[in-house]
Amino acid sequence: MCLKQYLQLTHGTKLAITIQTLSGSGEKLIYMEAKRKIMKNLIPFFFICLLALFSCNSSTSDPTDTLPPPEDTDSENINPDDTAQIVSGEWDAGDFTYVYDVGPGYEYEDPSEIPWEDLLPATLVRIHFRTEPYRAKWVITTHASEDAPLVVTGVAENGNLPVISGENAITRQELYYLNEVRSVVKIGNYTGDSDNERPAHVIVENLDIRSGRPDYSFTDRYGESQTYSQNAAAVHIEEGDQITIKNCILHDSGNGLFTSHLTTDILIRSNYIYDNGIEGRYYEHNTYTESFGITYEFNHFGPLRTGCGGNNLKDRSAGTIIRYNWIEGGNRQLDLVETDYESFSSDASYDRTFVYGNILFESGDDGNSQMIHYGGDGSNQDMYRRGVLYLYHNTIVSERTGNTTLIRLSTDDVTADIRNNIVYTSASAGHLALTNGQGILYLTSNWITEGYRNSFESTSADIKTSINNITGTRPGFTDANTGDFTLATGSDCISGAGNVASGASGHPVLKQYIRHQAGEDRPDYGDATDIGAFSALIQKLLQPYLFLY
Repeated sequence: MCLKQYLQLTHGTKLAITIQTLSGSGEKLIYMEAKRKIMKNLIPFFFICLLALFSCNSSTSDPTDTLPPPEDTDSENINPDDTAQIVSGEWDAGDFTYVYDVGPGYEYEDPSEIPWEDLLPATLVRIHFRTEPYRAKWVITTHASEDAPLVVTGVAENGNLPVISGENAITRQELYYLNEVRSVVKIGNYTGDSDNERPAHVIVENLDIRSGRPDYSFTDRYGESQTYSQNAAAVHIEEGDQITIKNCILHDSGNGLFTSHLTTDILIRSNYIYDNGIEGRYYEHNTYTESFGITYEFNHFGPLRTGCGGNNLKDRSAGTIIRYNWIEGGNRQLDLVETDYESFSSDASYDRTFVYGNILFESGDDGNSQMIHYGGDGSNQDMYRRGVLYLYHNTIVSERTGNTTLIRLSTDDVTADIRNNIVYTSASAGHLALTNGQGILYLTSNWITEGYRNSFESTSADIKTSINNITGTRPGFTDANTGDFTLATGSDCISGAGNVASGASGHPVLKQYIRHQAGEDRPDYGDATDIGAFSALIQKLLQPYLFLY
């Protein structure tokens, strides 16, 4: 891949430079991100343009080609390059056997008119934007296939997604919808062991789904008024296989998203999930999931509702992958605890959790001072997660004025392999601890705020390895005040990373997050990658010209 392909917009100013190539092959449009002070100086600007010209004319190879391939697991079979279609939701109606259009001027004016109970594979349901919310709720039970999926997609207008509101929503009388108080939109109706064809290959995208909590009421399929339960969710996946939720907004509910142990191969991609929870309670979260195989990627997690004590992302799954997300606020940003099901705990994937390429951001003093919890929170410690949490290439920022603890490990025999992360606290030295005093750590090639401690407790974690870590007062962010945690020129984090753990080699860091709800290829340049969630390719290219200043 040439330099032209790397110089893509992530944050800040986008400059379009049209350069006539020396070979006369026409104009090439190059997008380049640069720091303001460099943009103002024509001399380095001239050098960058020349460098772009020669790089694009002389190289067509992609440095990421040398990275090891992903593991052959169901969770990794989703092609990250499909992001463009996933976010746009531009499906070709000609590829489907059945197409339903919902909205003003269409045959179906409201989602409650759709025969959800009879939808077949190869069905496309398009819900078009209107100014007023759609006040409807439904359950999806279609057993589709990879080649003939069921797709429910919103059609936006001027960037505004269609709103599906649980407030005063109506369930169609023909729809067999069990336990309606638990959801606004539901996938799966579990009726017992006799279920032999549960929902599969269902995609829900481009919808703003909201208002499923006890303050709101709805009309059920019997025409009776009911209120939502405290643990209601904007989207509840009760059972299903190969279910995808993408580019949705999930908010103003008890849980934004809830999945049960009867779900497998779940993809949560490019959603905005925020403002959920129940005041005075710790049991409802932005997401609460327990699936056999789940991947979170490119999501924007915002704070919970004011006064709500839940976590941001709480998970009890086997085969958990959390990558390239922005996770801000919550009692803890990540609460990765035990399952209740032996079929999960006995599987090898339960003991390997991968968290990489994320931005974990604690913007104030609310909630728990621990940012990550790994292990368990129930009375049966035999079910707790053991094995290894692979935590690498994340940018972790805490603006708490007091103490911050990076990770709570629930037992002494659980391991966290912590590599190539930025762990920055804005408080003065001595206010950061790595652990709660339990567990085993491998600490390699991280940037960590100076003066950090093993623990604030009377006990200490067993640090097996601590090598090539960098300490300092500032990691060298572009602009931390505006939340731009990319790396500035001269940052000690540039080219400071080492190899990931061998156990994580099947999960290379191929992407990086774009604010918000998007991602791009992460360029690797040179022999070493950069510490944290972002590559600093442009800053490295500018390094030789710093003498000009």
